[in-house]
Amino acid sequence: MSQPKLTLVTLGGAFGLQNVSPFCLKAEMLMKQLGLDYDIDVQPDPREAPKGKLPYLIADDRTIADSELIVEYLNDITQGRVFDGLSAKDRAVGLALTRLVDDHLYWIFVASRWLDDEWFPNIVEGFFHIAPRPIRGFIARQARKEITQTYHLQGLGRHTQAEQEGFARRDLQALQDAVHGDGFLFADEPCVYDFALASFMAGVFDQQPVTWMTHVANEYGGLKEYTERVQQQVGVFGRAIQ
Repeated sequence: MSQPKLTLVTLGGAFGLQNVSPFCLKAEMLMKQLGLDYDIDVQPDPREAPKGKLPYLIADDRTIADSELIVEYLNDITQGRVFDGLSAKDRAVGLALTRLVDDHLYWIFVASRWLDDEWFPNIVEGFFHIAPRPIRGFIARQARKEITQTYHLQGLGRHTQAEQEGFARRDLQALQDAVHGDGFLFADEPCVYDFALASFMAGVFDQQPVTWMTHVANEYGGLKEYTERVQQQVGVFGRAIQ
């Protein structure tokens, strides 16, 4: 069976990153590791995406929206290569770590960008540069209100800054403990769960200017070395490469 024509639609770059979305970067890392032929199409406005978020994958005339669903689709078309060699326990641990990053630590990182008054001007220019300048700030502030509400409903937004930093440190310590050593999570080669962790941490470590979250993350040198190791191994980087 021939491979379908694949186009990965991603968010694009800002803040010194070639892609500001860890979910987009994770999908690209996996597709590169699998040796698939694919094109990248940058969509700067997530509202144009099928589910209002990125990435999504176009496979011939089919659209797969959401990075986890993309992973499952790629596993199907490669006859199980995505999870090949992983035990049931590996997959359980990998999924749990992915959920920690995607559904907890991710929101703290979002807050470190969007809800810090000193950093917020970077959001205005980095995310809303496609809007006309006279209304750019207004649109950004409206989006910020939605982020604030979501963060509060998630629960983390109800905590003090010091408490949020404590949550972040416990999450980061758990990640560092999980990747302890000089290899990858489960084998000599990185797997999809390594890509989930490293794609997120690459954005934390390499964004410019840094946020308070970056300062906290820099305390975890082992995790930083691991993040770089995954990127070097697969040849896909969070930071913009000249």
